[in-house]
Amino acid sequence: MLAEVRRGLRPLDWLAAALLALGLLSMATGVLPRATAADAMERVLPLLVFLGSVIVLAELTGRAQVFDTVATRVARAGRGSYVLLFVLCAAFASVVTITLNLDTTAVLLTPVMLALATRLGIAAVPLAMTTVWLANTASLLLPVSNLTNLLAADRVALSPTGMAAVMWAPQLVSIAVTMVCLWFFYWRPAYRDRLGYTPPPPPTTDDPVLFRVCALACGGFLLAILLADVPLWSASLTAALVVVVAFAVRRKEELTFSLMPWRLLVLVPGMFLVVESVNAHGLHSLLTAAMGSDDGIGGMLRAAAVGAGLSNWLNNLPVYLAGEAAVPVGNEGQLLALLIGVNAGSVITPWASLATLLWFERCRRHGTAIEPVRFLGTGLVLAVSATLAATATLALVI
Repeated sequence: MLAEVRRGLRPLDWLAAALLALGLLSMATGVLPRATAADAMERVLPLLVFLGSVIVLAELTGRAQVFDTVATRVARAGRGSYVLLFVLCAAFASVVTITLNLDTTAVLLTPVMLALATRLGIAAVPLAMTTVWLANTASLLLPVSNLTNLLAADRVALSPTGMAAVMWAPQLVSIAVTMVCLWFFYWRPAYRDRLGYTPPPPPTTDDPVLFRVCALACGGFLLAILLADVPLWSASLTAALVVVVAFAVRRKEELTFSLMPWRLLVLVPGMFLVVESVNAHGLHSLLTAAMGSDDGIGGMLRAAAVGAGLSNWLNNLPVYLAGEAAVPVGNEGQLLALLIGVNAGSVITPWASLATLLWFERCRRHGTAIEPVRFLGTGLVLAVSATLAATATLALVI
């Protein structure tokens, strides 16, 4: 039995277990002060509840054919034009990321894009890359758009409308740069064997009851985030419970332990503990020296570069936490530039953001292969160009 479990483990599973073990060892030996660990876990617990519940919600919603239906309607709206389809997909991904959350986008929208490719008989990678890139680069506008923004809410001291008033221009620039990179690297005619596609017929569903319940649950999740002052984890957990109950009544056999993203639930706390351990023993001093104390364009560019660079080595959530402590109190421009770096710049490595990890999980389940070298190379171009352009724009408007 143990041997079978070991054979079923993937490299990321071993990495997640190793990080958690290393983090727990740091706590046990005193390398990481218990008070610091407790503070980190207090901040990460709501994120874990959100991640677990939203992935269950997405998986069951996909099985209820909600994503297939949305994908079909998007394809019909494109009327057979690849250019129009590209614009619609980019706009859809940007709006969902801004209004929901980048991790929600990675979970809920990726199956839409992959189902769309399957239904149209076209390559899945361009649509998948549209999702993952815009999940990161379109997450600058609102506190709810990104978990790093939520972590920064107290420090930035901006309301959603206040943050939007400051970040709207950097957000537009970031999306524009992303669309240019998407078209050049993945969507342009050189990568297609056809000039268009045949719009599919109107969608149908196997179980209309499950379809309606799951669609309403996702819609309720969206409304709760936009209109009600409720935490992300509470909204996603409630929506997931509604969908689980519906499946328990209609298709109980679909409810298995494999629905839970165990790997991510182990990886995230381990990652936080390890980074906090490193931060307590030198990382804070290095970050302080690297970013400096200048709140002008020079300091903003340094903060953005440090955030983007370290996010792709580690992960943007713990890097933001470590970087936040190194930004002098009152340096709003530098802190917002750090957010740009850890959000728009975290598109090079698969582990740079939780959204990208979630996206890889969805692509793996769909059977879509992502070429590592191409992913890293094109992501590097996007990270540098989007981070630089958005930060420079921020310096002009702040």
